[in-house]
Formats: sequence, structure tokens, C-alpha cells
Amino acid sequence: MDRQAPVFVAGHRGMVGSAIVRALERAGHEHILTAPRASLDLLDQAAVRHWFEVNKPRYVFLAAARVGGIHANDTLPADFIYQNLVIETNVIEAAWRAGVERLLFLGSSCIYPRMATQPMSEEALLTGALEPTNEPYAVAKIAGVKLCESFNRQHGTDFRSVMPTNLYGPGDNFDLEGSHVIPALLRKFHEARCGNAPSVAVWGSGKPRREFLHVDDAAEACRFVMALGPATYRAHTTPMCSHLNVGCGTDVTIAELARTIGDVVGYEGEIRFDANKPDGAPRKLLDVSRLKAMGWQARIGLEEGLREVYEWYRASEGGR
Repeated sequence: MDRQAPVFVAGHRGMVGSAIVRALERAGHEHILTAPRASLDLLDQAAVRHWFEVNKPRYVFLAAARVGGIHANDTLPADFIYQNLVIETNVIEAAWRAGVERLLFLGSSCIYPRMATQPMSEEALLTGALEPTNEPYAVAKIAGVKLCESFNRQHGTDFRSVMPTNLYGPGDNFDLEGSHVIPALLRKFHEARCGNAPSVAVWGSGKPRREFLHVDDAAEACRFVMALGPATYRAHTTPMCSHLNVGCGTDVTIAELARTIGDVVGYEGEIRFDANKPDGAPRKLLDVSRLKAMGWQARIGLEEGLREVYEWYRASEGGR
């Protein structure tokens, strides 16, 4: 990537987008374009087209999305499918119109079938039924992957996709009604410790297995994939399976995660699992052999990353 070329990070205020900005700054990129929602509504097609025409980015990281945990996905399915479809459609189409040299779309590991063979390879896409609790979000992300592939096939663009596993890190959403599992548990255990609560309730049975990746690792992977030469990228993908998994290659049970978070926070009470709450898919582990073969792998261990994020949370307004 040309470090003097304009790079647009869509969704720069989110956890993933802000991490991508940090990664680009560390790599010496001098012309990073951002657009807060107040100045650019990504749901407005005309506004998005105009912004691209005026700013002419050479590279685009599409990290903007409506995201949330099981509860948010289950209660707001229309918001999740509609907003994500519109955002990705507007940005990808505008990028093609503006002659963007390279675009990277960020999807999610939830695009794979609920009962996919573990670890899940890129070829597992569209081979089975999705997890019902986040199906609308997954359908939208699958559409984004296919949008990139379709523009590449029809218009010769260089639009790429990565499928990160479950991410966590600084800037995460710690709202208990809409957050993912790690920020939700960090906040629950922190408040329980501060309030001397005798127990902490964790959704589900604790048996499902999940893979977790620090967002700074994910951002470095995104920069790595974007910087690959077209021939190298094509050598590890196909026109009909052009996305790459991004993860660490190991997973833990939710019960193990909860105990680790309890240790990180310093909580000594009881951990109770509410089996009446949904578990989601029984296991979600990505096959990251393609990306590893290309020369990238994660570097931040789970406990190390959790301690860093907990310190960030305690230093933030919500964690005081």
C-alpha cells in the first residue's frame, strides 16, 4: 500500500475501525480519511456517492456495521439486516463508481452454518443453516461478501473480504443490553466485585466453545490482507470463495472464559450459569490456515488481552 495515498476507514469510531486507524498510523500512513456520522450518513446512498466523488480515496476499509450480542440480534433483527445491507451496498457501490483501487470488507464468523465442521474453513460458506439467533445479521454479512465477489467478476475490481472471529478490545460496547460476551462479562464481574455480590449469572449453559481475538490483532490482519499484492491474494482464494478467515486458531468454553474473567477482575464469588438463556451455536472456531500460510498469525494471548481491556474499562467513565 502507498503510505501517501488517501485511505478511508468507514466506521472509524467503532472498536474495529478505531483499531484499524491505529494500525495504519503505526505503519506510517499519512492520509487517513474518516467521516463521523454527523457529516456522512452511510445509510444515505446519495451522500455516500457524493463523499466518494469529492474525497477520492484510493483504499477503503469497510468496518462500519450495526453490531451486538445475542440479545440485541434476537430483539432487533430488522435493524441488523436492514442497516448492514444498506451500509455495505452504499459503500461498495460508491467505491466502484469512484474508481477505488482496493477495498476490504469486514464480515463475521457468524456467516458459517450453525453446525459447520470445526474448525470452519472458508469453503463452509452457504453449506448449511445459519444460527437462528443472529441469522439476519449473518445474511447481511454474506451479502457483503457476495457483493465484493460480484463487483470483482463483473467490473474487475479488487474488493476483498475478511471474516474475523469474535473480537474484543479497547473501545468495546459495555452496555449489558447490547454487548458481546466479553465486555458483558467484564462489566458484570467488575460490578459484582465492587458491590460484593455473592454470585454472577452468566447466560447459557457455559458449554459452547468460542474463539476470541484481540481487536489490535484483527486490525493488523486487515492491514496485512489489504497490503497483499493482487496475485498473492488470488493465489490463496478463488473468485467464488474470495474471503479469508481471521482468528487465533484456538477456542475456550464460555465457562472457561467466565472463570478467566473472574480471575482477571479479582472476583471470588460464585459463577452461576442460566441454562434457560440461549447458548447460540455449540462451537465457532475458524480454520485460519490460509492466512497463516500467507504469513500472518495472532500475537496477543487471551488472558493478556483481557487484562489490558479490563484496565481500559476501569480507566474509562463506565468502569470507575
